[in-house]
Amino acid sequence: MKLDPVATALNALCPYFTMFPLSFPLSVLARRASSGDEVLDPFCGRGTTNYAARLLGLGSVGVDASPVAAAITASKLVAVRSKAVTAEAQSILASEPAAALPEGEFWRLAFHPTVLADLCRLRAALLHDCSTAQRLALRGLLLGALHGPRPRTAPSYFSNQCPRTYAPKPAYSVRYWRRHKLRPRPLEVLEIVKRRAQRYFSGRLAAAGQARLADSREVTALRPRVAKRPFRWVVTSPPYYGMRTYVPDQWLRLWFLGGPSVVDYSYGAQINHGSPESFSEGLHKVWRNAATFCAEDAHLIIRFGGIPDRAAEPLDILKSSLQESGWRIETLHPAGTAHEGRRQAETFLRRSTKARGEYDVWARLA
Repeated sequence: MKLDPVATALNALCPYFTMFPLSFPLSVLARRASSGDEVLDPFCGRGTTNYAARLLGLGSVGVDASPVAAAITASKLVAVRSKAVTAEAQSILASEPAAALPEGEFWRLAFHPTVLADLCRLRAALLHDCSTAQRLALRGLLLGALHGPRPRTAPSYFSNQCPRTYAPKPAYSVRYWRRHKLRPRPLEVLEIVKRRAQRYFSGRLAAAGQARLADSREVTALRPRVAKRPFRWVVTSPPYYGMRTYVPDQWLRLWFLGGPSVVDYSYGAQINHGSPESFSEGLHKVWRNAATFCAEDAHLIIRFGGIPDRAAEPLDILKSSLQESGWRIETLHPAGTAHEGRRQAETFLRRSTKARGEYDVWARLA
C-alpha cells in the first residue's frame, strides 16, 4: 500500500520503541476492515495501530501502562492545525511564571539554561491542564523534541547531543559531553515548536480514536469507546520477554510528564518478566480481557519475537498465553528479523547481535 508522506508524517512525531512500521497495521486494516469497525491495541506504544485506524477513518482505542506511550498516542488522534499548536506554546511562554528547574550536572550540560527554563514553564502548564486538542498535540510534539542529535542545519531538538529513541543515563551523558567538549546551545524553543508543528500537523484528518493510560491486564481498561460497538480488530505488539527497561530508558520524557528528575529503575506496571511462565500469564490476562469486548468474528493479530539473551522460545510463550483465552490461532507468518526494520529487539540492544526471527500470529475468537 502506497503511503502519502503528508498524511503519514504525524506517525513520526516522537521516536519510540516500535515493533512494526505504519505499513503493517495500515495494510491489514485497509484490506480486511470494513467501515465502522473498531480497532484495539492493548500495548499501543507510540500509537502506530491507532494512527493507521485514523488514516482509514476507523475508531480505535490504544491502551498502555506507560505515560509516555499514552501521551504520544493521544497526540496522534486529535484534529488540530499547526498554527493553533504554535499559538498555544506562545501563549504559555508569555503567561506562565518561571518554574523550578531541576538541578545537577546532567541538567546543566543537557540543556542551555534559557531552554530548560522554557521547557519547565511548558511542562508546568501542561501538567496543570492538558485537556484541549492544542495542548495534547503540543505535549506530544515537545516529547519528540526533548532529546536528540545536534543537527548541522536548523535545530530540531532541545538537548545537547543525545539519542532520539531513548534517554541516555546521566553519568554516561556527562562523561560523553565532557570528553567531546560539547556544551548545550542557546535555542529558540518557540521556533523549534513552530517548525515541528508545520511538519507534523499540516494534515487534514478528522479526530478519531482514544488513548488510555491504563494496564490492559485490568478488564475495565479495554472497554470500547462507544457503547454497543465491540472491537472487530485487535492489532498489537506486546513487549518481548526480558525487555524490562522501558521505564528507565524513557526517564527524560517521564520527567516532562511529571516524573522525577532522576532515573527511576523500577518496572512500574509492566508485565512480570520473572519467568517465561509468569510473563505468559500476564499476556494471557490481556488476551482474555480483549476477548470480552470483541465481536464474534473479531481478529487478533500479534507481532512477536524475542531477544538473543533469553533462551525461552518466543512462540512457545505466545502460544501458551493464548490457551483458554478465547482466541484460536489460525496462521503464523514469519516477519523477518529485528535487523530488517525498526523493531523492538534491535532498539533495545546496545551492541550488534544475531537477530532472532519474529512472527505475525493471526487468531480469531474460538
